[in-house]
Amino acid sequence: MTLFAYVGSYTTPGRNGHGNGINAYKVDPRSGAFKHVQTLGGLENPSFLTVDPTGRFLYSVHGDRSEASAFAIDPRTGHLRFLNRQSTGGYNVIHLALDATGRFLFVSNYGTDSIAVLPVARDGTLGPYSTLTTVAGTIGPHRREQGNIRPHHNPLDREGKYFFLPCKGGDVVLSYRLDKKKGIAVEAGRVVSRPGAGPRHIDFHPTRALAYVINELDATITTYAKDGPKLTPIQTVPSCPDSFTGYSTGAEIAVDRAGRNVYVTNRGHDSVGVFAIGKAKGTLSPRQWVPTKGTVPRFFAFDPAERFLYVANQGSDTIVGYRRAADGKLSPTPIKLQVGSPACIVFNGGSS
Repeated sequence: MTLFAYVGSYTTPGRNGHGNGINAYKVDPRSGAFKHVQTLGGLENPSFLTVDPTGRFLYSVHGDRSEASAFAIDPRTGHLRFLNRQSTGGYNVIHLALDATGRFLFVSNYGTDSIAVLPVARDGTLGPYSTLTTVAGTIGPHRREQGNIRPHHNPLDREGKYFFLPCKGGDVVLSYRLDKKKGIAVEAGRVVSRPGAGPRHIDFHPTRALAYVINELDATITTYAKDGPKLTPIQTVPSCPDSFTGYSTGAEIAVDRAGRNVYVTNRGHDSVGVFAIGKAKGTLSPRQWVPTKGTVPRFFAFDPAERFLYVANQGSDTIVGYRRAADGKLSPTPIKLQVGSPACIVFNGGSS
């Protein structure tokens, strides 16, 4: 099956956007090269994307807007076709994730501190949400970056039971279960981080009861023990080298599928950090930092086989590819694409 990649972007002047919509690429699984096949324009800030479990539909939220959109995927060409759009009930919807069945789309409104759950029909279209869930808590001390709770990321855990929600403005990570009968998110747990840490994104160990959070504002990574919806902090380490004395913020985080390494991006240090996961407690130790060859590395993603890691440099309008070795370390490749304000990369098809 052909492997395709889809890249979301920022397009509006308010986000200093240079993007032109969602771009689709055919991916060579051996070389890692991208070949452009479609630009779907006429979209405002189609920032974060996700593909449904069947690989037939793609969904997008729109940064600095209040909608989520659905698209059909042509499995042969990789082309997208717009299906419909629904309100998320709040401003600056920032992230999205499907439940384990693919029947509900969970989205978080960064600007207005709320969650909406949109039902997904059999034809891939989105239905209207029933009731918004308010995200409440104490505002952090950062005067500019913590003006409200600011939910930032809402992935589903590996067991497919709980959505987790790092909140940059509230210095808290919450968890939610999905009440499918009512179509709403119900809080199931919360853990408070250091004041001013600004938890941004979270990922989970594939086989152990562990979670890892990149804290944006103090550029740290926190390791948590995970018990269902509950998190207990174990360790916090810097995401940049000790020798770096400049200003940097944490952006993206991911655990490899072998459960041996955690990867993060640093905006300011402009690097990908690779951290080994300890066998005893799951704590982290730094192994490598590689330059992102661009500025504001907002996002990164592995290809399905985890042979390559691709960094979206939002500030320099590029996507740069790295080869991933068996031990998890990264090495440079010639892969470099010009893409306006890339915000997210997702893959569909291929084989792992």
